[in-house]
Amino acid sequence: MDSAAASNGTITVHVDFISWVNQFVGGPGTGTTELHERVRPGDTVRTVLKQVSERYPTLKASLWDANDRSQLGSHIEIIVNDAILGVSHELDSTVQEGDRIILAGQYIGG
Repeated sequence: MDSAAASNGTITVHVDFISWVNQFVGGPGTGTTELHERVRPGDTVRTVLKQVSERYPTLKASLWDANDRSQLGSHIEIIVNDAILGVSHELDSTVQEGDRIILAGQYIGG
């Protein structure tokens, strides 16, 4: 943990936005945009995603279900530490220092 984070009792979680999803956080719509989120020990994947989406209204509108803002929508895939959400982490799983959350767009069609 870096000294600034240690001094204010926070941990850092890395949040990557891949491909077209990064346009929601000021990216070019291609490649990867990375944010470093400071959260409290004991916070969850949901906390991190809510914190980021509160700063970026277009992300908030795309990430969360329009009828139930406590649930994810269906167009953005969430990956936590190299596993798709629901495999080894859930929305309410606690995050740890250095965890990586990836938001990647789903592609539909053929």
